[in-house]
Amino acid sequence: MNKSHKIIYWTSTILLALGMFSGGLMQALRTKETAQGILHLGYPIYFLSILGTWKVLGVIAILLPKSPLLKEWAYAGFFFAMTGASISHIIMRDSFVESIGSFIFILLIVLSWSFRPENRKLMLAKPKKYEF
Repeated sequence: MNKSHKIIYWTSTILLALGMFSGGLMQALRTKETAQGILHLGYPIYFLSILGTWKVLGVIAILLPKSPLLKEWAYAGFFFAMTGASISHIIMRDSFVESIGSFIFILLIVLSWSFRPENRKLMLAKPKKYEF
């Protein structure tokens, strides 16, 4: 992995982790702002506890060394949550300013996942070749 790839990976991963952790914590604690936001998008308040808890756990998963399968699940969860948020904002006809956060997180998720080092990737076993 060259130096520029490392910089892209760590910059995007740190920004992603900070955003997901702080947002997840605020959601898990059901702050007034997150409650208003989730209600505006048409979701029940209890969804905050679920979403917030999984975001905090996802941050731990992507930052821990090893556990590539767990990392794949965390990235997938972040991607589903943020694309769902983006679609929800579009459906509610929110302004670009109100929606930009989820789009930025999608970009950070894709960058972090794409530029992760080999030791953080899930290595699939090659299929056995059978000869008859």
